[in-house]
Amino acid sequence: MCTGISLSAEDGSVIAARTVEWAHSHTHQDRLVLYPSGHAFRGLTPDGENGHRWTGRFGFVALSSHGQPYGPDGLNEAGLSVGMYYFPGFASFAEYDPAQSDRAMSVGDLLNWSLSTCETVADVRARIGEITVVNVDGTDFGGVPLPFHWKVADRSGASIVIEITHQGRVEIFDTVCGVVTNAPGYDWHLTNLRNYLGLHPEAEMPVLLDGQKFSPLGAGTGLRGLPGDFTPPARFVRAVTLTASARPIATASDAVFEAFRILDSFNIPIGASVPAENIPTELESATQITTAHDLTNRVIYFHTMSDRQVRKLDLGKIEFSTVDHCFIETGMSRSQTVAEITASH
Repeated sequence: MCTGISLSAEDGSVIAARTVEWAHSHTHQDRLVLYPSGHAFRGLTPDGENGHRWTGRFGFVALSSHGQPYGPDGLNEAGLSVGMYYFPGFASFAEYDPAQSDRAMSVGDLLNWSLSTCETVADVRARIGEITVVNVDGTDFGGVPLPFHWKVADRSGASIVIEITHQGRVEIFDTVCGVVTNAPGYDWHLTNLRNYLGLHPEAEMPVLLDGQKFSPLGAGTGLRGLPGDFTPPARFVRAVTLTASARPIATASDAVFEAFRILDSFNIPIGASVPAENIPTELESATQITTAHDLTNRVIYFHTMSDRQVRKLDLGKIEFSTVDHCFIETGMSRSQTVAEITASH
């Protein structure tokens, strides 16, 4: 259950932000993986590492799940952001053909391929036909299936969602407000938005009935009917509404923290999606990490639900042509970082 949005600031900065939820605990999604420019890649297929070969043009940094060399989210040195979002029941990748292994890759490889070879959304759109995504069982992710679709955003403000269905049919959708959630397909979510055209941030006006005046009970009445549950359709409508009604934002930093505030409306508490007798001890199926990519200045911001202290990594300070491929340990704790204050006399 992941939710993605985009924001733009008055200084021209563009932010792509999202929450990350995963059905298994112990993912440690605060661990990052760094790839230099010029890195040699090989796509993964059901037969092993015998898929598409390519050499990266750009360096990038991505989240890492379960210690894997890719994760749900990444940003490259050109300001391209790519995120994977769960798409169960609808994702359907091409059947693997060993004779076509030279163009085959896994879902995680598509994220790495996009980040390492493309500068813009237009690049991804133009080149997606060069490769074929095939299903590879995700045994390193707890043995669960890995049906995903992808959001791609660049510093111009453009963003798309890529969906692969019907055993390999690639569909690309321009996003609304940079919003993406999960199933069903993006075209369905766009149609469903038409059920909520009456939502607006202004409070309803008082009404005179039989000589009596009835006034709204506080602010927010214009959003009466806004869905508040955690299903993908509800989160999609809520994300579009809250993003479209966001206040004017001056700078990239303002936009980053406004994105965090908006995404606080999508934090899934432990216990909200599981039976009371089966509440997990870890952040299973709850919000685990929230990220905000400053695409203009090429900075990754994030915090976890275990530690709400915001961290940032400035890609502009990394020399991607000489740095080694490595994992980055963030040093985040498994408990909340609290700053104690004292009273002065």
